[in-house]
Order: sequence, then C-alpha cells, then structure tokens
Amino acid sequence: MKHPEKSVRNTVGSILICCTIVFAACGTRPATQNKVNYAEKAKSIVLEQDNLKVYTSKRPKLEERLFVSQAVENKIAKVTQMLSNARLRWMFENCFPNTLDTTVRYYKTENGEDDSLVYTGDIHAMWLRDSGAQVWPYIKLANEDEALKKMLRGVILRQFRFIILDPYANAFLDPHDPNPDHQWMSDGTDMKPELHERKWEIDSLCYPLRLAYEYWKVTGDSSIFGEEWLLAMTNILKTFKEQQKKDGHGPYTFLRKTDRQLDTMSNRGLGNPVKPVGLIASAFRPSDDATTFQFLIPSNFFAVTSLRKAAEILTQVNQNNDQAKECRDLADEVEAALKQYAVYKHPKYGEIYAYEVDGFGNQLLMDDANVPSLLAMSYLGDVPVNDPIYQNTRNFVWSEDNPYFFSGKAGEGIGGPHVGYDMVWPMSIMMKAFTSQDDDEIKYCIKMLMATDAGTGFMHESFHKDDPTNFTREWFAWQNTLFGELIIKLIDEGKLDLLNSI
Repeated sequence: MKHPEKSVRNTVGSILICCTIVFAACGTRPATQNKVNYAEKAKSIVLEQDNLKVYTSKRPKLEERLFVSQAVENKIAKVTQMLSNARLRWMFENCFPNTLDTTVRYYKTENGEDDSLVYTGDIHAMWLRDSGAQVWPYIKLANEDEALKKMLRGVILRQFRFIILDPYANAFLDPHDPNPDHQWMSDGTDMKPELHERKWEIDSLCYPLRLAYEYWKVTGDSSIFGEEWLLAMTNILKTFKEQQKKDGHGPYTFLRKTDRQLDTMSNRGLGNPVKPVGLIASAFRPSDDATTFQFLIPSNFFAVTSLRKAAEILTQVNQNNDQAKECRDLADEVEAALKQYAVYKHPKYGEIYAYEVDGFGNQLLMDDANVPSLLAMSYLGDVPVNDPIYQNTRNFVWSEDNPYFFSGKAGEGIGGPHVGYDMVWPMSIMMKAFTSQDDDEIKYCIKMLMATDAGTGFMHESFHKDDPTNFTREWFAWQNTLFGELIIKLIDEGKLDLLNSI
C-alpha cells in the first residue's frame, strides 16, 4: 500500500531498488534442494516469558469501537479459550477484530441500501484490495449475525459502485468524510474528487469478485447481483481487455512528481513496452509500486480464477450467458498465455514462475510480499499447493536468490521496494504459514510473528530484519485481521496442539 511519510515509523531513509532481470530461459536441470530444519529454527526463536508480562487488551473500549459483531465476539471468546499460550491469545484478541474495531463505517444509502466504507487503518481511504481482504475472514460468520451480514453486503455493494465510478482507481475516499485526503489530486492521470489514488492494479478488480463470490456461496444471498453488479462487470471486462493492449496502449496513463522511482511510470506515463500476447498489463503491483514488466504474473493468475467465479455468478444468478462466456473466454486466453510466458527454467530451482514478464521474452525473477504474490498464489486458490512449479517457486522466493528476501537476527521473510532493503513484511511470513504443509514450518512462522510485534500485540507493515522495534505502520488493519484469519484456519485444520505447543 502507498503510505504518506507521516504513516511510516522508523523506516529506512531511502527506497532502494534491487531486481534480477533475465532475458532468456536456459534449459538446465534443477539442483537438489536442501530441506530446511524448521524445528531447529523454531527453537532458536526466544519469546517473552508469559508469566513475566500482563497481557492487557489493546482493543478500543466498547463504546469506541466502530462496528460490533456478536458473532465475531463469540468467535474471539471461543478461540481464546482454546489457546493456552497467553501471548498468542493476546495477539489474536487484538488482531482479529481490528478491522471492525477501527476501520469500518457502516451507512445506509438514500434508498435504504447497505453501504460500508472500510479504511486501511492510518490512511483514511478505502482500497479495493485491502477492504476485500480485511473483511474476508468475517464472511464465515455472516449467517450467525444479521448486522455483520449487512455490513459485508455493504462492502460489496460499495466496491461495485467504486468500480462503476472508475475501474482504474485503486483507492477511494469516504463521501461522508468532512476532510478527505486529496493529496494525489495533482497526479498526471484522470483524477476525480471521489478518488484517493488512481494506480491501475489488476488485483483491485479481482478482490471484489473474490469477496462477492464467497459471500454468495456462504450466505446464499444473491441480492447483491443486481444492476450495479452488471455495470461493474461490464467495466471490469472492458478494463481487462483494454489492458491486454491489443489495440494500442489503452486510455490509462500515470505520472507523479516524486522522489520515489516506483511511484510513477516510465515512458511519459505509459510504462515499459509489452508485446500483446493475451496477458493483462498491470501498471502497478499490489504494493502500489510500478511494475518493471507490466505483465504481473501473480495478478494474471488471480484474474483467471476471478473471471471464472464471475462467470458462474452471471450464469446461475443473472442468466447472462453472453457476459459469462466473455468472462470464460478471457480467462482461458490469459491462462493459455500464462502457460506459454510465465515459466522460467531456473538453473537451481527448476521450472518456476517469473514475477513479471513483457511478452518479448524478458522475465523478472523476484517476489514482493504484497498479495497477490508468487508465494500467495496457493492461498488465493490460483494454483494447487502441490503444483510442482509452484513448489519450486515457493522454494525460490523464500531464499537468498530472491532479491527481496531478507534474513537477520530478528526474523526472515520477503519485503519489497515499497519500504526497501532489510525490511521484512509479516504478510509474507503469514503467507508462508498459510501455504505450508509442514507443521514445523508453520510453528516457526507463528513464533516469528509473535517475536516481531515489538511488544505491541499487533502486526505491522514491515519490520527490520535485525530489530523488530524498527517497523513501519503502527496501524495496518489488513495484516492484523490476516493474522487472526491464520490462527482460525490452523485451529479449523486440527492444529490447535501445534499452536499450544509454542
């Protein structure tokens, strides 16, 4: 996420760029991978002794919470009773409800429709990506709480309205905010007063589809798929096809006066050239940093699964077979192009997925912590966890061969150029745990998350690999709620004993 300087605490002084660009695939055999002993690595992480610290809740007082769900409160009570580690219990209780406690604004429209704005935390704006991820873990509880269900419904409908307003924008303002953040109105793009920022990112249109589909599957409520849904889908398809760049560059350009290289686009706002091969161009990454090669592979995988979910809705709910076919055809085209252009034969890891390509044969080998990422593709359901290419890629991205993998005294993980050298994102550690099939590896990740919160009881955007008290963004709701989601997933999968062994 893009963050203003005031929201960065103790971050590195400048943003340093590091990447590996490969211009041709080489046909070499993979080297044998050394299996990491995560049991020993987990033992090396020293946590505070629970009996030396009183764990006081960091949640706002009840009367200060922005949204209260009894179903969520019941879930917190149930999970905390199950967890025996006092520190883990405290962190879960702080983190899981953080989106509801501090970022949700629930309204009714003039015609009585549900309408929910979800801020990211310290930035008073609603990102399509972040808001979709922030409320995601609450969907499972929607049928237990009518107020929660209405709030979730309001998020989805608000996202549709934003997409109708501008499908190229990534972040929007709360129309009820008396002091909206217009700091990016001077950007060289088609800004509108309702926008906070207008960085084109494929995943901004995928997260709303993922959220709406899951809400529908869990609740059976198809009332969200009305006229606004159909208009939003028309915009999504139009935008995806424009950004295949088969008919030129398309209408989107972006320029910003900045001292951060990846906060603007090259070639007078058009970005680096791509060859139209069926993939969708993304001007920016989920980190809100500009892409190097605009065919961002994790986001194209995300587009494929999202379009197929949209097609299912359009067929079963709207009986709009023509638009459903349009979605399926586009998904098939992107999928075929991924098979042809996304894979690189690495001399050490074998076949892996590149992070970005341009269709000319150039490939960028790295991963960024922000989701969608190469590491997170299995978490999002975009590739099977046992896909051999994904597993090879997973080994690559969690290694010193990924330019944005950092390992130090405090912890290890993936970062990105958004914050810079040596800054590990807890999100990457969570994604490693989400996609792991190794209990020792999962335990290692959980212990590392517990040991790098700087004693705050919350997740942060990033922390320095050698000093967790050097972190960015004290209040970042997506990472907090994601931590709660991870703990619940592990319990649901029968790993309570693993958590209680910490």
